[in-house]
Amino acid sequence: MLPERIATRYVTPLREGGSLPGIVEADDLGTYVMKFTGAGQGRKTLVAEVVCGELGRRLGLRVPDLVRLQLDPVIGLAEPDEEVQDLLKASGGLNLGMDYLPGSIGFDPLAYEADPGEAGRIVWFDALINNVDRSWRNPNLLVWHGKLWLIDHGATMIWHHNWPGAAAAAGKPYDASDHVLASFAPDIDAAAADLAPRITDALLTEVLALVPDEWLAGEPGFDSTDDLRRAYVEALLARAGIHDRIKLGPRTADRPSQVPGWLATELPKRSAR
Repeated sequence: MLPERIATRYVTPLREGGSLPGIVEADDLGTYVMKFTGAGQGRKTLVAEVVCGELGRRLGLRVPDLVRLQLDPVIGLAEPDEEVQDLLKASGGLNLGMDYLPGSIGFDPLAYEADPGEAGRIVWFDALINNVDRSWRNPNLLVWHGKLWLIDHGATMIWHHNWPGAAAAAGKPYDASDHVLASFAPDIDAAAADLAPRITDALLTEVLALVPDEWLAGEPGFDSTDDLRRAYVEALLARAGIHDRIKLGPRTADRPSQVPGWLATELPKRSAR
């Protein structure tokens, strides 16, 4: 189980995110970026954050620590913004916290370089989880103490928004042409050789066990949360061989974001176009 904390003070909203995450302090004196169950994306975004964040961590990628974060909406009574007030009122109970990285800045491929080995591992990982939102338009990478950190995995595992089509979606290729690290000669062959054998049933089952039952309960088509966890495991296992289906072509210059249109209005947007 992920560590559990209690939010004690709402500090400020992060308005560059479409889901309106907020910075909060908790009872362990830590500071977290809080993502809310009452946001427009709903609990599936939090499921994706846990699954992909904890899977990435086990593969050796840098992801901010995640915690279960209990929220009493009363902590936001002094917040003057009605949108924030409504969000807090809709999110009482269990939410998700991500360790706040003070002083971190967004990755800019024009200002920073990435090692081909690390670039390959991140591209391969994004192909595995079908991340459609780590492009040059919206990197979702932070630079902290000179290292790359992966954030914002809400726009991943798109198949969990349409479980009847999950098997077909898991077999699709991954176009990394617009990936923010595509220009750094990512060594995908080396990444696949190292990471693909680690994607085992046991590892994925361990990761899915970290997702709280209340974020999985009631999913249409599944009799239990264990059945739903199993569906996630099988979908990710089916993509472990994604290496041969990763496309790295010329970067598009003017095409809009490749986040699916039906999902685009619901997912965080921090793109500087």
